[in-house]
Amino acid sequence: MRYEASILPERTLDEAKDLQFSLVNEITKEFQENEFFHTGDVGLHPANKRPLMTARVENVLAAAFHGEACALVRGSGTGAIRLILSILAEPGDYCIVHTAPMYTTTKETFRLMGLEKETADFNDKEALRKKLKENQHSKVFYVQHARQQPTDTYDLKEVIQLVKECRPDLPIVVDDNYCAMKMKGIGIEYGADYSTFSGFKLMGPEGIGIVIGKKEGIEKLHNRNYSGGGQVQGYEAHELLRSMVLAPVALAIQNEQVEELCNRLNAGELDGIKEAYMTNSQSKNVILELEKPLAESVIQVASKHGAATYPVGAESRFELIPMIYRVSGSFLESRPELKETGLRINPMKSSAETVLRILENSLKDAAKG
Repeated sequence: MRYEASILPERTLDEAKDLQFSLVNEITKEFQENEFFHTGDVGLHPANKRPLMTARVENVLAAAFHGEACALVRGSGTGAIRLILSILAEPGDYCIVHTAPMYTTTKETFRLMGLEKETADFNDKEALRKKLKENQHSKVFYVQHARQQPTDTYDLKEVIQLVKECRPDLPIVVDDNYCAMKMKGIGIEYGADYSTFSGFKLMGPEGIGIVIGKKEGIEKLHNRNYSGGGQVQGYEAHELLRSMVLAPVALAIQNEQVEELCNRLNAGELDGIKEAYMTNSQSKNVILELEKPLAESVIQVASKHGAATYPVGAESRFELIPMIYRVSGSFLESRPELKETGLRINPMKSSAETVLRILENSLKDAAKG
């Protein structure tokens, strides 16, 4: 069962270099006189009620991603989603979401906030158009950039354009986790009102979420986040920006290795493989279906051969070695049989060659019982 048709188009290496250069270009507009060597302040600076360095890094990121404003927040990507939804909706409000298993922390966000789901199939443009025209009570349109299930085929840009055509009053929030700096654009660059994603997945420090979008909503978010302890401190924001500059090229190289790994597995380099295909189940990776129900055994022994067998942040700065892990929870909801036969493989910063060596040894060990 192949899903290549649903793969999202990622940046080429040349496009990744262009993004790196663009980000550095924006840094040079914000910082002069060697200011960029100052690592940052802490506390509620009178000018912005948050650290001055944090505000300046937010300026850089807003410009780099073509948004009106940016907010750095606590709680990584999940925190970014929760905070912007709290600005746009009240408990009991309805949000239009995709008819697919929702990412676990997003599901919990809806529960905690008391938000109601109004579902529509984003893969069916006519069904979505009908829902948008008939539904006038929903307060937010929420869409995940990465795939929620193997059969997703919707084009984010087309979905956003359709919403703006049918319900121009409806704010669009895009979960760009696993896609920012990888794909050719993010939600706000396609016309959405807000993009949310995690800096941790872009080689940044732990716990920082990023919201980019309309100035009005971002300012409300800043005003409500008035606690000094709730701020992303200046030195953290500076470290995030330094790290993000390095992310696009590293992610483009990783994308090349994902594709090479998938091709070599399907070419028959290893025994016991039923099928390999690429998906955007969270990060872009290879889903490997085994001929025998050995998935859990392979995961158990893979660590002995040098693989990571659980994620830290799904492409965080800690994840250099390849990951061999279970298929994502949302994918398992749609195809539960993959618990026994499916593996999710991400080369991270390694080569396809390294992954094949580890996988071959792990398969042999698992077959021995």
